[in-house]
Amino acid sequence: MVSYRGFRFPPEVISHCVWLYHRFGLSLRDVEELMLERGIEVSHEMIHQWTRRFGPAYAAALRRRHPRPGGKWHLDEVFVKIQGVRKYLWRAVDQHGNVLDILLQNRRDTAAARRFFRKPLKKTRTVPRVIVTDKLASYGAAHRTVMPSVEHRSHKGLNNRAEVSHQPTRRRERAMKGFRSMGAAQRFLGAFSEISPHFRPRRHLMTATRYRTEMIIRFAIWDQITGTTGRPVTA
Repeated sequence: MVSYRGFRFPPEVISHCVWLYHRFGLSLRDVEELMLERGIEVSHEMIHQWTRRFGPAYAAALRRRHPRPGGKWHLDEVFVKIQGVRKYLWRAVDQHGNVLDILLQNRRDTAAARRFFRKPLKKTRTVPRVIVTDKLASYGAAHRTVMPSVEHRSHKGLNNRAEVSHQPTRRRERAMKGFRSMGAAQRFLGAFSEISPHFRPRRHLMTATRYRTEMIIRFAIWDQITGTTGRPVTA
C-alpha cells in the first residue's frame, strides 16, 4: 500500500492529480487550474512533487497486476531530443500491446541493445518464444549474445506493434515541450507507460456498454492501488 504520511492533502487529491497528469496531455499548471476550479488550491510545484513521488509507485503497483507476458516480444527504438541532444528510447511490448519495459540511452549500438535485451528479461523473469525487431544490426548482434535460443524475426513491416506503442509518448513529449534530462524522462516515461495504457483499453474493439464496464473495473483497480475511496475530488 502506498504511504501518504507527511502529506497534508488527502490521498484522493494526490491520486487524482497524478491521474490527470498521466492520463491527459496536460501541463502541471493545467492540472493546478483544474483543481482550483474544484475549489482546491494546490501549486503546480506540489503537483510535480506528487507525480515524481507517487507516479512510479502507482506504476509499480499496476505492473504487479499484469498477466504473464505473451511469448512474442516486439522491440523498437525511437529518438527523442533532450536539451537539443538526440537520445534513444527503447521499448519492448508483447503481442497484446502490453509494455514490458522501456529504457532511455545515449546510443543505439550493440552494447545499448544488449543492455536493453537484459532489462525486460530481468523485470518479467520470462523468456520469449520469439522477438521481432526492425533491421538495425545491433539487434542481431545482441540477440546472438543475450538470447541465442530465442527465434529472431527481423523485418521492418513486422514491428508495427512496437511502433504504434511509441505514439502516446510522442504526443506527451510534444505537450510537455520536450524533456529536461534523461533521468526525468526515464522517471516520467516509466510511470506514464504503465498508467496511461491502464486507462486506454482498446475501445475500437468494444461496444459502448462493454467499454463503460471495463473502465469501471479499471477505476476500481486504480482506487485499490492508490489506497483511495474513489469519492469525487471536492473542496
